Amino acid sequence: MRHAVEPSEPMDILSGKKLLLGVCGSIAAYKVAQLARDLTLAGARVDVVLTAAAERFVGAATFQALTGRPVLRDMWELPEDGVIGHVSLGAQADAVIVAPATANTIARIAVGLADDLLTTTILAATAPVLIAPAMNPLMYANPATRANIAALRARGYTVLEPEEGRMAEEVSGKGRLPEPATLEGEIRALLGRHSGPLRGQRVVVTAGGTREPIDPVRFVGNRSSGQMGYALAARARDLGASVTLISGPTALPTPAAVNVVQVETALQMRDAVQAACEHADMLIMNAAVADFRPAAAAESKIKKRGDGELILELLPNPDIVAGFAQRRDLFKVGFAAETDELLAHARDKLERKGLDLIVANDAVASIGRPDIALYLVDADGITPLPRQPKAAAAAALLDAIVTRYTRWRTSLPGAS
Repeated sequence: MRHAVEPSEPMDILSGKKLLLGVCGSIAAYKVAQLARDLTLAGARVDVVLTAAAERFVGAATFQALTGRPVLRDMWELPEDGVIGHVSLGAQADAVIVAPATANTIARIAVGLADDLLTTTILAATAPVLIAPAMNPLMYANPATRANIAALRARGYTVLEPEEGRMAEEVSGKGRLPEPATLEGEIRALLGRHSGPLRGQRVVVTAGGTREPIDPVRFVGNRSSGQMGYALAARARDLGASVTLISGPTALPTPAAVNVVQVETALQMRDAVQAACEHADMLIMNAAVADFRPAAAAESKIKKRGDGELILELLPNPDIVAGFAQRRDLFKVGFAAETDELLAHARDKLERKGLDLIVANDAVASIGRPDIALYLVDADGITPLPRQPKAAAAAALLDAIVTRYTRWRTSLPGAS
């Protein structure tokens, strides 16, 4: 049976979302201007609430220009619907973000004060709340601040850990606001955990290639960039999953709100996958794991001999995903990157490795390239996904996996 082509343009998790962004008085407020722009470009409606102190760092006109929305500052300003501001904002928001959150604002939220528009709105909010502290390291380490943060977490708020580094006042330590891309990833994860189709599910994704050492400076490897695996991990996060990304060496930035385990060799990846899958619900084995490794790696750099020849003895690496063939409680997705007889090889791997789904692609036409065409092969037939950028392909693929995974879960013994 051959399926019709599935949708290739899944909706962004941020599209159409109503986000309330509270900005407090900190030099880090300049980073949040970029965040407001990025969230707006992703399709969210961003309503910015500025505290009086925040306006001393970034003016209202900046945020209004970046979001296309009026900036709210005063308790008595009326929003577009004519309802008192804090009630409508708190009731309508899909998520509330406070960034940067100063020690003062954190303390006021912790004790339930409602003495300005931001704290009043948070007190009335029913949506999930994310707080991103930014302050002097000594203030962040103060027991009073730590107690306030603990209280907010106990109340169900998500409070991010600030980053370490140099501060504006020429001191270094833990207190820096995370970068806009990190904040956006955390917001995506928050929305996914609240309403995504994979909320509560534990997903393991592998990505990149492995490197099998010949000597301290040389290795056997491949051209895998890791782009697809990283995009799959980010999409699974957006859909609400708790994601562990096990990655071989890549040049890619670490996705926010994803647990990343870095490995180098196939044996290291096998051990990491086995540990991560102990309590997992889904395994997406996207990594290009080397089929072979040198029988022994030299302890020092191998020198060129007179005849110029170097003969390597290779041993087979374990088939990681096949090792889970008997796990009936784990949904298993494999990948087949082939240079010939693509679909025939994919079907063979599907059956031989006990997979629920295999994703096939032409290795020559995809490895190291920014775009990819895919074929989804399972017991019901073949579903093609058209060539598109890898981020879009990953989103379409993950949505197709979720559809199959949901159907698979209903077939498990004891499923209601």
